[in-house]
Amino acid sequence: MVSGSNGSPRDLKAGGSLCGRVRVPGDKSISHRALLFGAIAEGTTTIDGLLPAEDPISTAACLRLMGTSISPIKSDQIVTVEGVGLDGLREPAGILDCGNSGTTMRLMLGLLAGRVGRHFVLSGDASLQKRPMNRVGHPLSLLGADVRGRDHGNLAPLAVQGQKLRGAVVGTPVASAQVKSAILLAALTADGPTSVIEPARSRDHSERMLKAFGADLEVGGEMGRHIMVRPGASLTGQHVIVPGDISSAAFWLVAGALVPGSKITVENVGLNPTRTGVLEVLEQMGASIEVLNRRDVAGEPVGDLRVSHGPLRPFDFGEELMPRLVDEVPILSVAACFCDGESRIRGAAELRVKETDRLAVMARQLKLMGADIDEHSDGLTIRGGQSLRGTELDSETDHRVAMSLAIAGLMAEGDSRITRSEAAAVSYPTFWDDLDRLRC
Repeated sequence: MVSGSNGSPRDLKAGGSLCGRVRVPGDKSISHRALLFGAIAEGTTTIDGLLPAEDPISTAACLRLMGTSISPIKSDQIVTVEGVGLDGLREPAGILDCGNSGTTMRLMLGLLAGRVGRHFVLSGDASLQKRPMNRVGHPLSLLGADVRGRDHGNLAPLAVQGQKLRGAVVGTPVASAQVKSAILLAALTADGPTSVIEPARSRDHSERMLKAFGADLEVGGEMGRHIMVRPGASLTGQHVIVPGDISSAAFWLVAGALVPGSKITVENVGLNPTRTGVLEVLEQMGASIEVLNRRDVAGEPVGDLRVSHGPLRPFDFGEELMPRLVDEVPILSVAACFCDGESRIRGAAELRVKETDRLAVMARQLKLMGADIDEHSDGLTIRGGQSLRGTELDSETDHRVAMSLAIAGLMAEGDSRITRSEAAAVSYPTFWDDLDRLRC
C-alpha cells in the first residue's frame, strides 16, 4: 500500500507480492516525435496512445504557441495534430517553455534552426536550465544554425535566429537520439543532403517515423550508424499508434523478477531493438521473462512481457549497451542490490546530465537503505546480497529515481517514506495507482 498526495511524503509498505496485468503509458520518445513531425506535416496526424504526461504536454504547448492546432492531451483519447507544413511554424509572441523536458528543448533547436527570419527563445524549469545544450547547438552550427545562450550557448534560456541551412556531414561525439534527431529535423530544410554518423547506434524512432511521414531518408553503415536526409520531400500526416514505453515497463519487469511470489504481464510494450538493452541485462541476470504476442504496430515491434520471480545473478555491462538502456540504469541499480555478488555499470557518464545526476542520486539514496555501492565517474559498482532497510527517501525531483526507489522499498526490511514522489508523473502519471492495484 502506498499513500501520499502531491507535495506530501508518500508512505510505502514493504513486502507482499505483485500479480496481474498492467499496460504502461505510451512511449515518451515516440510521443514527442509524433507531435513534432505531425506539426510540420501537411494534413492531419492522429496519435493513438500518446503519453499524457508533463514532457509531451510541454512539446505540444510549444507547438501551439507557433500556430499548430493540437487537441487536448488526455488519457485514453486520440490526439489530433493539424500540420502547418515544413515551413509553417510562426514566430511566437512569448518564450517557448520546455518545462522539465530535455527532449523538447533539444529537438526544438533542430526544428527551429532553419525557420528563416524568425526568432525563438526557449527556456524551462530550474533543472532544465542546468542541462547541457551545446551537444545539439554545436553540430547544428555546422549546418549554419545560430543558437545562443548562457555559458557560450550551453545553457538555457536559448535564442534561435532562423537561418538558411546548408547540408553537411556531421559526426556526433556521443550516441544520442536527441542529438541525432535535432540534426535530422534541421536537415529537412537545408539546401543539400545531410549525413549523421554516430559512434554507436542510438534509438531510431526518428528515422522510422520520418520515413513513414514521407521524408527522403536512408539508413546505412555498420549497425545503422549512418543516416542521410535529402531535403525537398513534403511530410504527410499519418495515423500513429504509440506502443507502451519499455523504460516504464522496466520497473515492473525488475519488480516481478525481484519480489517473491510475483507474476506480472506487461501488455503492449515497444520492442524496438535500439531500446531493448534492459531485456538483455535481465537475461544475463537469469530473470524469467517471456515475450508473448509479438507483432508490428505502425512500423514498431511490439509484444507483451510476462515476468515471474526467481533468483538473479549479478551483471556487468558498459558503453556498448548504454545507448539502448540509458533510462533503465536507475532501476537496474536497484536490481543489483538483490543479486548475490558484485554488479558493475560502466560507460554511464551520460546519466550525470539527466534530470538529475542519476548516478550520484541513486548511490546516495540506496546507501541510505544500507546498500553497498561505490560510485565512479562513469558508473556504479554494487555488491548485492544483503538486506536493505526501509527509511526516509527522496526522489530529488527525478521521475525514474522515484519509481526505482518504490521498487527498492517493496524489497526492504521495514516501511519507507518517499519525498517528492509526484515526480513519477513526468513519464508515468498512473504509476502509484498501478503499484497499488498490482499488490496481491
